[in-house]
Amino acid sequence: MNIDLTILTEEQKQQFNREGYLVMKNVFAEGEIAEIDHTFMEMSKSPIPGCFEPEMKETADPLKRYPRMMQPHRRSEVAMKYMLHPGIMNILADLYGEKALAAQSMFYFKPPLARGQALHQDNFYLKVEPGTCIAAWTAVDRADQENGCLLVVPKTNEGVIYCPELADETESFTKHFVKVPKGMKAVPVEMNKGDVLFFNGSLIHGSYRNRTKDRFRKAFICHYASESTTKIGHFYSPMYREDGSKVETETNHDSGPCGTEFDAIYPH
Repeated sequence: MNIDLTILTEEQKQQFNREGYLVMKNVFAEGEIAEIDHTFMEMSKSPIPGCFEPEMKETADPLKRYPRMMQPHRRSEVAMKYMLHPGIMNILADLYGEKALAAQSMFYFKPPLARGQALHQDNFYLKVEPGTCIAAWTAVDRADQENGCLLVVPKTNEGVIYCPELADETESFTKHFVKVPKGMKAVPVEMNKGDVLFFNGSLIHGSYRNRTKDRFRKAFICHYASESTTKIGHFYSPMYREDGSKVETETNHDSGPCGTEFDAIYPH
């Protein structure tokens, strides 16, 4: 861990508050990224019920063999360790102005030729109250436009949660799609291994297809809430303090701002 990355400058905080996102370079050391990569590739060798449920036989859709892992910290000490990584938690404390709580971990493999994920907003799913969640999106591989790096819509972090439309499932593995507001545009965020993108839970973001034939775009993605959070979606409880202790809070079973037709959609 690079100690100088644990305290943000005022300029960095202002960028996050203004644009809704912030890239921090080299948060994870090369050895840490290697451990994350090795751990999840080993975990991918067999199904893990409720976390990783691939089709082990040959399939035309690469995401059927390598779907995303959900909440691996509930099964892996390595996932828990890096979800609560001190560098991440210190940066989040600066962004929130108080200590952060870890709510979710995910691992995206995004193998060659895999579909992307349509534009969406994280707090539509996490339902953090008050305030919003923050994501920490860690590049485990180089992420660029060829292999489907993240796209963000700057300045869509003002707290408005849009009701999504149905996505084009030939290009997105998820069902929801949020349109880019008029006058704004999605921009790519290219990252190197060990870089972390922090972004606000209202920020519209997604990714395009991995167009390469031989490169994965793996990412370790965690979501957090502030210590003063009083309610969160039931899928994301319990949360964890930086010391690993559990936090039980009220869970949100409401349908959210867009009605009950979205309730059955698989959690983010």
